[in-house]
Amino acid sequence: MVDERGLPVRPALTQGQASNTAAAPGLLEGLPSASVVIADRGYDWQHLIDLVRQRGGEAHIPTQRDRRVQRSVDPSLYRQRNLVERFFCKLKHFRRAATRYDKLATNFLAAVALASARLWMRIYESTT
Repeated sequence: MVDERGLPVRPALTQGQASNTAAAPGLLEGLPSASVVIADRGYDWQHLIDLVRQRGGEAHIPTQRDRRVQRSVDPSLYRQRNLVERFFCKLKHFRRAATRYDKLATNFLAAVALASARLWMRIYESTT
């Protein structure tokens, strides 16, 4: 999960064969309520959309193509979902996270957390 600047807010690790949809409600818990939640079609889950609404936000998640009733999503707002993809690209600049040398999930998540902290520090670095 990233914020509106593309900076990591809450890194989480799921099993490789597990759906990311199952982890989404846990990511939203404990965070201040967001006005807008943007996700791709993989997160088209009515429970998740209702959860965002209960928290006072609006979910911009397009429906799967095989559904009868299609939700409309603002295209300009939906384009901002690439912030997550750009975060993954930045994360791959950190070799330990990109190569996944760690055998334990806790060690890999720690490497991702360190890389995320470095991305946050870049915002507060002095340019002079």
